[in-house]
Amino acid sequence: MFEQEQREKSKKDAAQRYREALLVGCARTWVFDTTRAERGTSYKAPYPKRTHTCGELTPAHAGIHVTLTGWLLPERKVSKTMSFFPIKDSSGTTQLVLRKGHANAHLTALSELPVESIIAIEGEVLVRPELSRRNEGTGQIEVQVNNFTLLNPAHRNMPFIPSDNQTLVNEDLRARFRYLDLRRTALADNIRKRSQVSRIIRDTLHDDGFLEVETPLLLKSTPEGAREFLVPSRVGQSTAQHDGKQTPLFYALPQSPQQPKQLLICSGAVDKYFQIAKCFRDEDGRKDRQPEFTQIDLEMAFVSWGVDSNIFSSNTWRIGGHEVRTVIEKLVRRIWQKVEEITLPSSFRVITYNEAMARYGSDKPDTRIDLEVIQDITPSLPIHARASFEDLGDILEAIILRPSENSSFLRASQECDYENEPNISRSVIADSNLLNWLCDNRSINLRLSSEEHALLNKTLGVSSGDTIWLSRRRKIPEGGSTALGRLRTRISELAHARGDYVPPTIPHFLWVTEFPLFTRADPDKEFLARGRWSSTHHPFTAPMWQDIEAMYAGRIDQVRGQHYDLVLNGVEIGGGSVRVHDAAMQEYIFSQVLQLSDAEKSSFDHLLHALKCGAPPHGGIALGFDRLMAILCRTSTIRDVIAFPKTGAGTDLLFRSPAAINEEVLYQYGVRPTRC
Repeated sequence: MFEQEQREKSKKDAAQRYREALLVGCARTWVFDTTRAERGTSYKAPYPKRTHTCGELTPAHAGIHVTLTGWLLPERKVSKTMSFFPIKDSSGTTQLVLRKGHANAHLTALSELPVESIIAIEGEVLVRPELSRRNEGTGQIEVQVNNFTLLNPAHRNMPFIPSDNQTLVNEDLRARFRYLDLRRTALADNIRKRSQVSRIIRDTLHDDGFLEVETPLLLKSTPEGAREFLVPSRVGQSTAQHDGKQTPLFYALPQSPQQPKQLLICSGAVDKYFQIAKCFRDEDGRKDRQPEFTQIDLEMAFVSWGVDSNIFSSNTWRIGGHEVRTVIEKLVRRIWQKVEEITLPSSFRVITYNEAMARYGSDKPDTRIDLEVIQDITPSLPIHARASFEDLGDILEAIILRPSENSSFLRASQECDYENEPNISRSVIADSNLLNWLCDNRSINLRLSSEEHALLNKTLGVSSGDTIWLSRRRKIPEGGSTALGRLRTRISELAHARGDYVPPTIPHFLWVTEFPLFTRADPDKEFLARGRWSSTHHPFTAPMWQDIEAMYAGRIDQVRGQHYDLVLNGVEIGGGSVRVHDAAMQEYIFSQVLQLSDAEKSSFDHLLHALKCGAPPHGGIALGFDRLMAILCRTSTIRDVIAFPKTGAGTDLLFRSPAAINEEVLYQYGVRPTRC
């Protein structure tokens, strides 16, 4: 009997302590569930219903009684008799005020609660004193607390406090507890802005007659790009036998919806397609790459195939697909108008790949950089010196920095480390070497007389005090950048870091067109191409009509593609092309140019057959949604605009993926030949 009484007493004491922890300071009478207390449940119902969010109150609400719910932030003591407690939800923050004499018990109780606890407060909206008002958010009001309810106490030893911006913990720890990191205002604002932009995209494209169509995520592996993520499947395992052994079967996650969207257009059911598509690519981790990413994907039927002329200005869109250009420029203008309140020009500048590489040393140049463009000085050399370059198909490029024109960049260039660029050399011009600076440059190894130097200086406008950066490269550009192009970017970054140079705030959009249609394989595609020609972008891009004859004649390095990249402030945010819609041409590219095997070509049988069944001319584009949002949110990493990103190495510290799979499961999928 005594033991039973003791158990009952202990049970009541535990319930009482828990009730006090949950409801201390609450002026109302609540029916407390002792069973829940014994189970350790931390929520209490019913609790006051929220009347407003923490971000919507204004002076117009003064005098009304409100109920707010949210996360309790650190107390700010104003005096011995008054404290402020911010309360936050996804919409914003409201300042709570408690004064002794008005709510003594509440002040003490809130002070003792762990930061980040979930509370519901009831109180009266007050207009702040004039000197304490702020224009942003709810900065003109405060709420005087009458009652509060603790809905869920936070742990006192959380990994970090999201509201503490002064001591931001390392990125790996924040990634491991991403649900806490997302409480930070900066990240939460990014997620909201991403949702806003998604809606603008959908509204704009729907208004332009596009249909949003979902495409499959489980497809077949095809040799069209970088490495794919493979998904093992039990479907069809009973028939997948080779030499009496079970052969594992795999889906591939799409690197883009490229083939499905082309087939949609070929079907005739969809004239204009779009999708905010999830894509996957098994690449090495970089700050601007994620294994899973999102792109704004669209495709249009009956796009043009270029203009019927060989005479163009340098700023002319002379390939097909101008209909795609029009749609994208309208979409981008609307995003910047609604999100940034910036009016962009009615059309964006256009340059060719060759011009971009020659003038800026990059296929995605940042045209904001007010640094003199790269010059090919080979034509200015004496004939005997010029021949040593031209005979090998090389040119000599230069960036000339003058104190009178480029003082901010000149100072930064003096600190620039170029040891990792063996093809770059620097000459600092002084009176002592004015007539022999090129001869003294051992990397270039030229012999010029004083008279030839004097003529070269006059032609280039070189004088004492200038700094000249030189680089020898192939005349026909390759890849995405040149040595001087990388140097130009590095100098601007150093000048910016020194405070000598501030890039313009107005965004610089740029179309880069007429890329080489085929290149030798880059490192990401070498395992597929094995030394053969590789598609610069993908094998479905159409050649410029002017270069079709060169392609069939085997002059592959002369063929330009109807490809277009959209560049913003030196960042490629999208790329697209006019597609091959002729089955014979597509088959020629597969067989004769890319030299795909019969097994590799069979992966595209469905596409080739669709092209034979009456496929319209078509083209499209994909914008990198994550990169676009990183620019709009002014962050250097796309991880800041993705709710649950992977690390730079491609791992997920929150969900702990990728992870090993049980051997028995691997056997069921045919990945392991024998049962363990």
